[in-house]
Amino acid sequence: METNVYDLLAEALDKLPNGFPRTPSNVELRILKKIFSTEEAALAGQLTGDFESIASISSRVGATSHAITKPLLKLAKRGLVWYDKHDGQACFRLAPFIVGIYEEQVHEMDHELAHLVEDYFHDGGQGIMTYQPALHRVVPAQGSVKSEWVLPYDDVRSIILAAKTFSVRDCICRMQQDLIGHKCEFPLRYCLNFSNSERPAREDDISQAEALEILDRSEEIGLVHTVSNVVEGVYYVCNCCGCCCGILRGITEFGIENSVAFANYYAVIEPEFCANCGTCRERCQVNAITETDGVSVVERALCIGCGLCVTGCPNDVARLERKPDAEIIHPPLNYFAWEAERLKNRGLVG
Repeated sequence: METNVYDLLAEALDKLPNGFPRTPSNVELRILKKIFSTEEAALAGQLTGDFESIASISSRVGATSHAITKPLLKLAKRGLVWYDKHDGQACFRLAPFIVGIYEEQVHEMDHELAHLVEDYFHDGGQGIMTYQPALHRVVPAQGSVKSEWVLPYDDVRSIILAAKTFSVRDCICRMQQDLIGHKCEFPLRYCLNFSNSERPAREDDISQAEALEILDRSEEIGLVHTVSNVVEGVYYVCNCCGCCCGILRGITEFGIENSVAFANYYAVIEPEFCANCGTCRERCQVNAITETDGVSVVERALCIGCGLCVTGCPNDVARLERKPDAEIIHPPLNYFAWEAERLKNRGLVG
């Protein structure tokens, strides 16, 4: 019975747009057992990607609304299911594993879970990053693109300035890598969350000024900004390194070229003025810049358009160019559109 409920939960997660690939070793079941109790897994495995009322869920699971309300609220508080209100009724849906359940383990991550997750990625779990549209997209560093070229959904600073509440948390990816023995040089507490809604104060809250300072500092030290791959509804900025970030590791380690949606820009370094100082090569988190004939050269096909080479170049010889109109790829409008497109591309809907 216990194994069965975790199998059902794994299958339910894999039916979501984000996906949760099964592996030959079934290590994903050990991850779920680490996060969910048997009772929690049995209930969560009955949920789908659609928000449903408690009455609808209770009729399917064969329990009274009263019996499942408190467990659902507890799961929602832990970020394992998502909660919303529709027409005044409390509604719930299953949260995806990434981005969702995994990121909520920031306070639960330990040595065992870190190794289980690493095993999962190497045994097939990295397949999450092969589905399109990508989970995340890259936004360029501030000031690295001509202002007249910056698309509204790429202007993270303006998005933060429009928000009302802000918080910061440790990077789950760098935490996980630290626990398996890979000590990253970049700081932990750099993942930003924000909202356009007022809410009660929380432990990790920071001011708008502090959020902007983290954004600036991230660029200064050489971290890539990635956000949810949508136009509307961006509520977090991950500041990523190529050695720890699960999504950027898709490129640097797992050979998944489209594991992240590239920005609509690409870097150019003027060879005649390049002093070959190597700063751009050090700052490039996806190894898209190499030395050729004594100068730094950008491999355009590998360039994700983050702009870190531009903001870090001491000689101002690097720049971002906007891609031709035929190559511009706009993100899905919102999360609903993103899910619909991804389900279709995965062949889960007609």
